[in-house]
Amino acid sequence: MSESLVLACPQCLALNRVATARLDDNPSCGKCSAAVLPKEPLDLTSDNFEALVVRSEMPVVIDFWASWCGPCKMMGPIFNEVAAQMGTRVRFAKIDTEAQQSLAGRFGIRSIPTLLVMKQGKELARESGVMQAGQLKQWLAPHAM
Repeated sequence: MSESLVLACPQCLALNRVATARLDDNPSCGKCSAAVLPKEPLDLTSDNFEALVVRSEMPVVIDFWASWCGPCKMMGPIFNEVAAQMGTRVRFAKIDTEAQQSLAGRFGIRSIPTLLVMKQGKELARESGVMQAGQLKQWLAPHAM
């Protein structure tokens, strides 16, 4: 693992170099002072996807969901719980497939919820359906920092 990572701020999208040894220290943005690794999942849009996912040197797990989807409603709290526990080792993000149809189409999302793990724009893993917290952590472990 390298000694530092470049991560975009989820608020202003400024790039921040963060020492890997300090990931657990709640790093803040040098430009706007927002948390670079917030405890809750990021909301991804076509406007911030490039900065927060494609350029991310940290793995990003993305939950593709929709408000009308029953299994997505079950998965949401589990995803948030694991994000609070693992958010300094994997970045957590969500894409509303109704509001961001172009992103859902770009990744060929056919069923929801679907989870993707990406690093620097490359897909590393994909899983569809609801997972329990333990299953999600186990699935993410090989990709975590």
